[in-house]
Parts: sequence; structure tokens; C-alpha cells
Amino acid sequence: MTGLVLAAGASMRLGEAKQLLPYRGRTLLDATLELARSCGFDQLLVTLGGAAGRIRDRVDLAGFQVVENAEFSTGCGSSISTAVQAVDPRADALVLLLGDQPGVRAADVRRVASTATPLAVCRYSDGLGHPFRFGRGIFPELRGLHGDKAVWKLLHSGRYPVTEVPADGPVPIDVDTRADYERLLAGETR
Repeated sequence: MTGLVLAAGASMRLGEAKQLLPYRGRTLLDATLELARSCGFDQLLVTLGGAAGRIRDRVDLAGFQVVENAEFSTGCGSSISTAVQAVDPRADALVLLLGDQPGVRAADVRRVASTATPLAVCRYSDGLGHPFRFGRGIFPELRGLHGDKAVWKLLHSGRYPVTEVPADGPVPIDVDTRADYERLLAGETR
């Protein structure tokens, strides 16, 4: 199974590279990469685009295959479609994590990863949220993704059975704005 961390965005709403924001003595992206390392994936991928050079200089990418996404400004769909081409041909599934969401728990990632349906997602107390799991049968469709909400459109398309994996608490904070980052630093993980 392959774990994919999306970290190619240009952080337009925040105004600076959110991947490099200080978080618990390192960077925000370091925290998410450490989470992914702890989940027991056979392969680890991370997409980079905006600020790729600075991220390579400041973030510990050990254990990850870096996938450069030149089309990062078109939305996270382009990162997924680019990265799926690098997935090990033996991988039965791809688990998608966001590089700016360090509050996701490893136990939730493992539960999503262990499902058998083509598509799985966490069901938090206030709605659905990452991580997502895509079975190998969906990979051809992942190669054609584009735009920012592409995985959500796929999830809600009705074309595939979906497992909603129960997860405690609300959806973890996804850092898109300064206010999100301040909430995260204040100790709110969700």
C-alpha cells in the first residue's frame, strides 16, 4: 500500500509556504510526513510544487519519493494524477493525506487503509474528511483528476462503493488561512 502526502500547493490563501510554517519544533509538513512514516506504508510519496526548493532544503524527506508537480497551480487533482504514475505497480491501494493537516491520527489512517471497498474516507463527528483510500481499480480515474475538489467529486459520484470509517472528534484542522494556523498553534487539533 502507498501513502501519498500532498504538499505541492502554493498557499495562496495564507500568503506564505504553509508547508514551512513552524510547528512543534519543526515544520508543518515535517509533522505530516512523520505521521505518514508511522502508518506502515510499503511506499511513501510526497508531491512538491510551490516552494519545492525551500521545502527540500528545510524538510526531512527521508523515506519519501518526491514527485514534482509542475501543474500545482491548477489544484490538488493535478498532484494526485501526477503522483499515481509513481505508485508501485504492486500496490493494492493509495492512501491520501494532506501535508497541512497534522492533527490526523495514525490509528484513523490505518483503519481507512485496511478497508476493502474501492473508496474509503473518515467520518468525523462533523462530517467527512481525510484521509482517503483509493483501491487499485480507481487508479485509472485518479490519473485524469484535475481541479481542487476532484477527490470529493469522485467520492460523491456514486460510481464506487464507499466505506465511511468512524473517527473520533471533528475533522482535523486543515491549515489554509492564518486563522487556521493560529487555531492549530493554540492547541486545537480539530
